[in-house]
Amino acid sequence: MKSIFRVVLKFLLLLVGLFIIFFFWASSPTMDEAEYAKIITHEYTTTNNNDSIYSIVTYNIGYLSGMTNNRAVVKTKELFDSNLKKVLEKVKKVNPDIIALQEVDYNAARSYEVNQEEKLAELGYNFVARGVNWDEHYVPFPYWPPSMHFGKIVSGQSILSKYELKDYQRIVLERVADNPFYRDALYLDRLAQVVKVILEGKEVVVINLHLEAFDKTTRVRQFEYVLNLFNKYKKKYPTILLGDFNSKARDIKSVIRKMFEMENVGNAAFEISNPANTFDTKDLFERIDYIFYTENSIEYVNGKVLNEFGQASDHLPIEMKFKLK
Repeated sequence: MKSIFRVVLKFLLLLVGLFIIFFFWASSPTMDEAEYAKIITHEYTTTNNNDSIYSIVTYNIGYLSGMTNNRAVVKTKELFDSNLKKVLEKVKKVNPDIIALQEVDYNAARSYEVNQEEKLAELGYNFVARGVNWDEHYVPFPYWPPSMHFGKIVSGQSILSKYELKDYQRIVLERVADNPFYRDALYLDRLAQVVKVILEGKEVVVINLHLEAFDKTTRVRQFEYVLNLFNKYKKKYPTILLGDFNSKARDIKSVIRKMFEMENVGNAAFEISNPANTFDTKDLFERIDYIFYTENSIEYVNGKVLNEFGQASDHLPIEMKFKLK
C-alpha cells in the first residue's frame, strides 16, 4: 500500500513540476522588453499632397481575423491573406495621412507570421510608433481548438504616419485587479500610445488607446487616467484622442458619455441621436470606436465610418479630415 502511495505521490509531483515548467515557458516573453516601445522609420515612396487638409483613421483590425476574432474556430491562412489584401486596397484608396491601429500582429503565429504593421507601412508610411502589448508563447483563448493556443503571440498598437513622429510614450494602463494569477500572466496589457506628429511645423498630439473589454470597473479607471492625459495635452497642443474605447455610445451609463459632454471637444463622424455603428461588422449594432479632437485648435472638415472595409475585422474604421487652426 505504501509503495502505491509513493508512486501516486511521485506522479502528482511530476505533474505539478511539469505544470510549473509549462506555465513559466508559456508566460515568458519572446522578445526583449526594450522592443515594446519604439519609433520605426522607413524609406518608402510616399505622397503628401493634401492642401493642408489632413486625414486620420482609427481601426481595430482584429489581427485581420475578421469575424473569427474571439471565436472558437480554426483560422486559415487564406482568411488572413484575403483580409490583408482587402485592407491594403481600401487603405490605399482612402489614403489617410495617419493611421492608428489596435490589435495588429507583428509576425505572430496565429496570423501566419506576417508583420501586418509593416505591410501597411509599405503603402507610404515612413514613421511608425509601435507599442507591443502581448508577447507570449502560449495564449489559451479562444478556448477551442487547443492547437491554436501554441505559437508566439506578438501583438499591439501602432500609429503609422506620413509625417514625422516624436516624443513617443507607451503607457501601460491599469490591469484587471481580480484576475487570477494564471490569467493575468497570459493577459495582454492595455495601452495608451502618445506621440507628437509634426504638421505645418506644429506639434499635434495623437493618443491611441484600446481600453479593457471585459471588466467595466477596470475600463472606467483606465478611461479616467486617459481623460486626465487628454486634458493635460489639450491645454498646450492640438490633440486627437482615438481608438477602441470598448464603451457603448447608446448606454446612458457608459463612461464614454463624459467625452460627449465635454466643451470644445469634437467627436468625428458621430451623431448622438443616431451614432454610426462600428461593431460588429457581421451585424452592426454598436459604436465603441471614436475620434475626439480639440475644437479650439483643430477645424473639423468631415468624417465617416468606412463601411467599405467590411468584415476584414470585427470593427469598422473611422476617418476624420481636419485642418489646423
